[in-house]
Amino acid sequence: MNSIKIILLMILFSLAMLIFFTQARETDGVIILEYHTITDTPDEDSERYNVRPNDFAAQLDYLQENGYNTITALEYMKWRRGKINLPKKNVILTFDDGYEDNFQYMMPILQAHGMKAVVYVITNEIDKDGYLKLDQLKKMQDRGIEIGSHTANHRALVGLTKKDLKHELEASKQFLEWSGISPVLSISYPNGAYDDEVIKAIESAGYLTAVTGDAGLNNMQTNQYLLQRVNIPEPRLGIFEFKLRLLKAKIFSTLRINQHKI
Repeated sequence: MNSIKIILLMILFSLAMLIFFTQARETDGVIILEYHTITDTPDEDSERYNVRPNDFAAQLDYLQENGYNTITALEYMKWRRGKINLPKKNVILTFDDGYEDNFQYMMPILQAHGMKAVVYVITNEIDKDGYLKLDQLKKMQDRGIEIGSHTANHRALVGLTKKDLKHELEASKQFLEWSGISPVLSISYPNGAYDDEVIKAIESAGYLTAVTGDAGLNNMQTNQYLLQRVNIPEPRLGIFEFKLRLLKAKIFSTLRINQHKI
């Protein structure tokens, strides 16, 4: 009975949001999706944000069937600077933390769909049990996957001393680039936390983009250090829930546009 109630509530919510969205101003922009682990055997800590391989493949099928084109964070910036043209519907698939299952399960599914992604790694976790190995990162890069930083130790950046903040940002970038992963121009905020000081430090460290955990779309006017993402957790309602997540990005962008008009 509880499951039925949850499904009915989700349906009602989605219908209400759909009505709102269709009546609101149309928004365009790049959708960024936030993933973590892709495996059939998640541990207790990762289960809530894990997407099983079959579900992930179904989500990529949906994106392809609906005309979405995958790009990297670097390609997004090239587009903003007029270096390349993009089709109308674009999505960036991002994976935080750098889990080894991204190589074992995510990458083969991605390749089978001819798609691209960005993997943000915690550099001091590289080569540890359950995390990506350096040679795997190089192979992923060779297959069109952009490698970005998730800092050196995954410490919340807000509140750090200037010295520690500089270390978290620069040590991770330097390690990857000195190891043959280049260029490293995008970063993901640990726990989505940021402030003006952190943003300035990221720009000074040489990054071109930074992704948050704030939902929305990304266009030419979006702050490149505050790129908006939609989290993709374990789908309990299958592809229907995935559609709701895509809709969420559009709804939040519509809300921001309407707020700016007031």
